[in-house]
Amino acid sequence: MKKGNEDYRDIINMPRHISKKHPQMSKQDRAVQFAPFAALTGHKERILETERLTVPKKELDENQKEIINNTLQEVINRHYPLIQMTYFIKDKKKAGGCYISDIIQVKKIDYYENKLVLMNGDKLPIEDIYTIEIVEKQEHKSI
Repeated sequence: MKKGNEDYRDIINMPRHISKKHPQMSKQDRAVQFAPFAALTGHKERILETERLTVPKKELDENQKEIINNTLQEVINRHYPLIQMTYFIKDKKKAGGCYISDIIQVKKIDYYENKLVLMNGDKLPIEDIYTIEIVEKQEHKSI
Protein backbone atom coordinates (compact mmCIF):
# COMPACT_ATOMS: atom_id res chain seq x y z
CA MET A 1 0.00 0.00 0.00
CA LYS A 2 1.36 3.40 -0.97
CA LYS A 3 1.52 6.37 1.39
CA GLY A 4 1.24 10.11 0.64
CA ASN A 5 -0.37 12.02 -2.25
CA GLU A 6 -0.21 9.09 -4.65
CA ASP A 7 -3.23 7.51 -2.91
CA TYR A 8 -5.36 10.52 -3.90
CA ARG A 9 -4.03 11.10 -7.42
CA ASP A 10 -7.43 10.61 -8.98
CA ILE A 11 -9.22 13.28 -6.86
CA ILE A 12 -6.49 15.71 -5.81
CA ASN A 13 -7.11 18.21 -8.63
CA MET A 14 -10.91 17.99 -8.71
CA PRO A 15 -12.97 21.09 -7.72
CA ARG A 16 -14.49 21.15 -4.24
CA HIS A 17 -18.12 20.04 -4.09
CA ILE A 18 -20.63 22.80 -3.30
CA SER A 19 -24.13 21.65 -2.31
CA LYS A 20 -27.11 22.99 -4.20
CA LYS A 21 -29.49 22.01 -1.36
CA HIS A 22 -27.71 23.41 1.71
CA PRO A 23 -26.38 26.97 2.03
CA GLN A 24 -22.68 27.41 2.74
CA MET A 25 -21.72 27.89 6.38
CA SER A 26 -20.08 31.19 7.24
CA LYS A 27 -16.43 31.23 8.33
CA GLN A 28 -17.57 32.38 11.80
CA ASP A 29 -19.92 29.40 12.18
CA ARG A 30 -17.29 26.98 10.94
CA ALA A 31 -14.77 28.37 13.45
CA VAL A 32 -17.25 27.83 16.30
CA GLN A 33 -17.25 24.12 15.56
CA PHE A 34 -13.63 23.96 16.65
CA ALA A 35 -14.01 26.09 19.79
CA PRO A 36 -13.38 24.37 23.14
CA PHE A 37 -16.39 22.45 24.40
CA ALA A 38 -17.65 23.34 27.88
CA ALA A 39 -19.33 20.17 29.09
CA LEU A 40 -20.20 21.70 32.46
CA THR A 41 -21.68 25.05 31.50
CA GLY A 42 -22.31 27.13 34.60
CA HIS A 43 -20.37 24.77 36.87
CA LYS A 44 -17.72 27.36 37.80
CA GLU A 45 -20.42 29.95 38.60
CA ARG A 46 -22.25 27.47 40.85
CA ILE A 47 -19.06 26.67 42.75
CA LEU A 48 -18.39 30.39 43.27
CA GLU A 49 -21.99 30.88 44.44
CA THR A 50 -21.64 27.99 46.92
CA GLU A 51 -18.41 29.48 48.29
CA ARG A 52 -20.06 32.88 48.85
CA LEU A 53 -20.90 33.23 52.53
CA THR A 54 -24.02 34.69 54.07
CA VAL A 55 -24.95 35.27 57.70
CA PRO A 56 -28.30 34.84 59.43
CA LYS A 57 -30.20 37.95 60.51
CA LYS A 58 -29.57 38.74 64.19
CA GLU A 59 -32.51 39.13 66.53
CA LEU A 60 -32.55 42.37 68.51
CA ASP A 61 -33.24 42.42 72.23
CA GLU A 62 -35.71 44.90 73.71
CA ASN A 63 -32.94 47.32 74.74
CA GLN A 64 -31.57 47.52 71.17
CA LYS A 65 -35.09 48.04 69.77
CA GLU A 66 -35.69 50.89 72.23
CA ILE A 67 -32.39 52.58 71.26
CA ILE A 68 -33.30 52.33 67.55
CA ASN A 69 -36.83 53.70 68.18
CA ASN A 70 -35.47 56.63 70.24
CA THR A 71 -32.92 57.46 67.54
CA LEU A 72 -35.63 57.29 64.85
CA GLN A 73 -37.72 59.74 66.92
CA GLU A 74 -34.74 62.10 66.93
CA VAL A 75 -34.32 61.60 63.14
CA ILE A 76 -37.92 62.78 62.66
CA ASN A 77 -37.15 66.04 64.48
CA ARG A 78 -34.12 66.83 62.30
CA HIS A 79 -33.97 68.18 58.78
CA TYR A 80 -32.25 65.56 56.54
CA PRO A 81 -29.83 64.24 59.19
CA LEU A 82 -26.73 62.18 58.49
CA ILE A 83 -26.79 58.85 60.30
CA GLN A 84 -24.32 56.05 60.76
CA MET A 85 -26.19 52.81 60.43
CA THR A 86 -25.60 49.07 60.24
CA TYR A 87 -28.40 47.24 58.49
CA PHE A 88 -29.18 43.79 57.12
CA ILE A 89 -29.62 43.06 53.42
CA LYS A 90 -31.35 39.77 52.60
CA ASP A 91 -29.54 37.69 49.97
CA LYS A 92 -31.54 37.13 46.77
CA LYS A 93 -30.19 33.62 46.13
CA LYS A 94 -29.41 32.06 49.52
CA ALA A 95 -30.69 31.96 53.05
CA GLY A 96 -29.36 34.79 55.20
CA GLY A 97 -27.66 37.90 53.90
CA CYS A 98 -25.05 40.43 54.96
CA TYR A 99 -24.68 43.46 57.19
CA ILE A 100 -23.69 46.82 55.71
CA SER A 101 -22.38 49.77 57.71
CA ASP A 102 -22.60 53.19 56.10
CA ILE A 103 -23.09 56.88 56.74
CA ILE A 104 -26.22 57.96 54.90
CA GLN A 105 -28.59 60.91 54.74
CA VAL A 106 -32.23 60.36 55.68
CA LYS A 107 -34.98 62.07 53.72
CA LYS A 108 -37.98 60.82 55.71
CA ILE A 109 -39.59 57.87 57.45
CA ASP A 110 -42.37 56.14 55.52
CA TYR A 111 -44.69 54.85 58.26
CA TYR A 112 -47.06 53.23 55.77
CA GLU A 113 -44.32 50.92 54.42
CA ASN A 114 -42.34 51.00 57.71
CA LYS A 115 -39.20 52.08 55.82
CA LEU A 116 -36.47 54.66 56.09
CA VAL A 117 -36.33 56.73 52.88
CA LEU A 118 -32.83 57.93 51.99
CA MET A 119 -31.86 61.02 49.99
CA ASN A 120 -30.73 58.80 47.08
CA GLY A 121 -34.25 57.27 46.89
CA ASP A 122 -33.40 53.91 48.48
CA LYS A 123 -35.82 52.54 51.05
CA LEU A 124 -34.59 50.43 53.96
CA PRO A 125 -36.98 48.38 56.08
CA ILE A 126 -36.85 49.64 59.67
CA GLU A 127 -36.86 46.06 60.98
CA ASP A 128 -33.54 45.48 59.16
CA ILE A 129 -31.73 48.21 61.14
CA TYR A 130 -29.19 46.73 63.55
CA THR A 131 -27.57 49.93 64.85
CA ILE A 132 -28.28 53.59 64.16
CA GLU A 133 -26.65 56.80 65.37
CA ILE A 134 -27.04 60.41 64.29
CA VAL A 135 -23.62 61.77 63.30
CA GLU A 136 -24.61 65.24 62.14
CA LYS A 137 -25.16 67.59 65.04
CA GLN A 138 -27.99 70.07 64.62
CA GLU A 139 -26.75 73.63 64.79
CA HIS A 140 -28.30 75.66 67.60
CA LYS A 141 -28.93 79.33 66.93
CA SER A 142 -28.31 81.66 69.86
CA ILE A 143 -30.88 84.31 70.63
